Amino acid sequence: MADPLLVITNSGAGTADEENLERALAVLRPHASVEVEATSEPGELDGVLHRAGSRTIVVAGGDGSLHAVVSQLHKRNELGDATLGLLPLGTGNDFARALGIPLDVADAARVLLDGRPRRLDLLVDETGQVVVNNVHVGAGAAASRRADRWKGRLGKVGVGKVNLGKLGYPIGALMTAYHPPVIRLRVEVDGEVVVDVDEQVLMVAVGNGTSVGGGTELTPDADPGDGRADVMISRATGPIARLVYAARLGLASHRDLEEVDYLRGSQVSVSGEEFWISADGEIDGPERRRTWTLQPSAYAMVLPETR
Repeated sequence: MADPLLVITNSGAGTADEENLERALAVLRPHASVEVEATSEPGELDGVLHRAGSRTIVVAGGDGSLHAVVSQLHKRNELGDATLGLLPLGTGNDFARALGIPLDVADAARVLLDGRPRRLDLLVDETGQVVVNNVHVGAGAAASRRADRWKGRLGKVGVGKVNLGKLGYPIGALMTAYHPPVIRLRVEVDGEVVVDVDEQVLMVAVGNGTSVGGGTELTPDADPGDGRADVMISRATGPIARLVYAARLGLASHRDLEEVDYLRGSQVSVSGEEFWISADGEIDGPERRRTWTLQPSAYAMVLPETR
């Protein structure tokens, strides 16, 4: 028998997610002891993690669900001893993509049985907030913030889970593309100033994983377990430069542009004009300064043998 598993899912998951979870459980249960717990808020999640013991903690959800579990374990000072697994049931599943975890949940379940734990890095800011996959400020964060507002408004149009809420994300992206925020920031990587406030910045991304938004590769070279964070700074603020940047971003070739700085480091500080932050899809701000520090080998996750 494989190691015992504690599967944590979102109690607000829809019918399709429940059906996919059952497909995964059908793969797991003949080979491992499996307990499934549904949670809807941090208090419930904390109670479930309190009973986890030495079991592998399997997140059945997307990047937001994984962020919630890692964050709670970090607060409990239990992350370093934890082994996690992932059944990708989210919309974007960007961290699963970065790790090579299959997006088909039945195949992902087989990884939990046949894979091996690998130590992964974590970004932590000075307030104690964690970043599992990616954090960005500027245009990307503005798009996420606008998308959240439209998702809330359109979610009221329809019945229950069948509503227009999912249209919030493309609407937010289109609004930001038409009128993106341009801010003056000082960006330091490992103490070295890369951009100062005399220059305008379109966006800054710090990546432990490669992509956001379901496959947009902001930091395409990032490796979640190599002990370094990838940093991408776009200074493409003019109308034509923004169009070129957007086109090249879709091809993951934006890092070759003259207006883009792409580098790697262990600590990234952003300061200057007020900015909003999108960390694993969670919106925070406005802020005037934030620093993210990489914690190498912060926790273990079961990954395919080839990773």
